[in-house]
Amino acid sequence: MSEAPHSYLQRILRARVYDVAIESPLDPAPNLSARLHNRVLLKREDLQPVFSFKLRGAYNKMAGLSPAELERGVIAASAGNHAQGVALGAQKLGCRAVIVMPVTTPEMKVKAVAARGAEVVLHGDNYDAACTEATRLAAERGLTFIHPFDDPDVIAGQGTIGLEILRQCSSPPDVIYVAVGGGGLIAGIGAYVKTLWPQVQIVGVEPVDADAMTRSLAAGERVQLDQVGLFADGVAVRRVGELTFELARQTVDRMVTVDTDAICAAIKDVFEDTRSILEPAGALAVAGMKRDVMQQGLHGQTLVAVACGANMNFDRLRFVAERSEIGEDREAMLAVEIPEQTGSLRRFCGVLGQRSLTEFSYRLADPRVAHIFVGVQTSGSADEQQLIHDVQDAGFPCLDLSNNELAKLHLRHMVGGRLPASAGPALEQGEELLYRFEFPEKPGALMAFVNALHANWNISIFHYRNHGADVGRIVVGVQVPRGERSQWQAFLNGLGYQHWDESDNPAYRLFLGPSSAPLPALA
Repeated sequence: MSEAPHSYLQRILRARVYDVAIESPLDPAPNLSARLHNRVLLKREDLQPVFSFKLRGAYNKMAGLSPAELERGVIAASAGNHAQGVALGAQKLGCRAVIVMPVTTPEMKVKAVAARGAEVVLHGDNYDAACTEATRLAAERGLTFIHPFDDPDVIAGQGTIGLEILRQCSSPPDVIYVAVGGGGLIAGIGAYVKTLWPQVQIVGVEPVDADAMTRSLAAGERVQLDQVGLFADGVAVRRVGELTFELARQTVDRMVTVDTDAICAAIKDVFEDTRSILEPAGALAVAGMKRDVMQQGLHGQTLVAVACGANMNFDRLRFVAERSEIGEDREAMLAVEIPEQTGSLRRFCGVLGQRSLTEFSYRLADPRVAHIFVGVQTSGSADEQQLIHDVQDAGFPCLDLSNNELAKLHLRHMVGGRLPASAGPALEQGEELLYRFEFPEKPGALMAFVNALHANWNISIFHYRNHGADVGRIVVGVQVPRGERSQWQAFLNGLGYQHWDESDNPAYRLFLGPSSAPLPALA
């Protein structure tokens, strides 16, 4: 039988977190407030000693262990923030800590944990594999497992954030937005806030491709995801906790899901207000708040977003910068067809007028028409639609690629070449197929993928770009004879990586497909 939210009140009031944590400030966000027409406050958990809220729950759990348990030591499984919280707690309490991390964990995070004196064990490609190994080692070595979210003491430690928010506000806020992974943070905040001020709305936020809590609450039971997106790695959880799910059922008013572009835009929003850079999971609450304001029509209310972490890989910033403009509807990506005749390019540029360009790729590929890949800065969705209307009205067929993942991830970096007509589908090499893959980013992973391809299959396109993330993204064009399609399908099934067939993607057909292939009609 799970505990009721009010039963956590005493746990939270007694939680021992301030030996290692600070009472983080509740800062106003003037730019966001003005844009959203609401009073926006940011709970700055990114300012904690380990740049994340996770040390609260981890330390509260560890501080309650017996001297004998502390003497034997603790163990945890984590790719980052929980690991650093446990390592710091162990350092403070003078006990041994073992942290099992996936082999895909960026070196920066591994070093940060090791620097606090913890023993790091690298195992598996994801959290689930690391957690299984941590459980095995806990039994083998007699260590106490510190769960990242599904533990009453961990939940109570995170609940101190709710305590602080209510104390720091002159009057209770209207809505509190909380990122959701396993559910420990929203369970703790929800239990405390709803017990004292039930009229305050608690809204959970998840990525669209890691929405385990959203699906679970809708189904009335815990749902396990087959795959989770890894961009917001801090919340990449396939199944929420038992305790956290029961508390969420009783305290969460609604869930909001957001995509990668919206998360990137939120990182930029927080930077513009604070000059701090949140990690993707850390900016999740802000992204969800923006979406919820639009969906619910909120106006003139006090909204709190928990900025829950800032352990950002520096290499990932270029990806965030590229995608934030699209996420804010401040960049349109278009494919435009112009007649291959004197003055056409100048006339097209005249339609763009004084707009700032972010991308402009053009290559002569057909004696009759040319296709241009162009990125244009806009001031919102309405402005983007007006731009498309103006381009089409000037007689230039135009295709909006702003929501085309192939175009955003790969095409904008590789426009400018086609498979020759002589290598088309009629010959032995086979018709060109285009697939997009995601795989765990670790040393040798890219080469292992290439080596797994059949030696008889000709690779005609290959594009990989390091995004500073735990996941690698590649697009591959491969010529597979029709008689070997079953072998190709068997290869895909046995690979174990997420993949998408992009062979009919209009962006591919326009800019990279065989020159003999008919181009899709531009709308």
